[in-house]
Amino acid sequence: MRAFREALLTHRDGARVYAGTHATGPNTLGLAGSLVGALREAGFDAVAALEKALLLMHFTTGHVLEEQAATGGEAYSHLSEVGEHFTTMNYADLFERGIRLMTTDLR
Repeated sequence: MRAFREALLTHRDGARVYAGTHATGPNTLGLAGSLVGALREAGFDAVAALEKALLLMHFTTGHVLEEQAATGGEAYSHLSEVGEHFTTMNYADLFERGIRLMTTDLR
């Protein structure tokens, strides 16, 4: 997921382009296949592994969408006091926290 995130970040609007397509090419299928395989090796049945893989891929895509589109929230009362942090936060750290939360209880 880290490599997937980095790949999306390498291109301007990479997550938006990826999310806007139903990619069935070798790169996307290769990523999904590798992730399903790793989850199968960790003990998940095929269906559960596929579901977990999709969950992680969707989380990563959504996270990068937000990361690439971050703008100030000063016009919104609940975001006004964190407006600067909203645009300057460490998205890599936030991503790591999200991945940890999602993989702590995959079953």
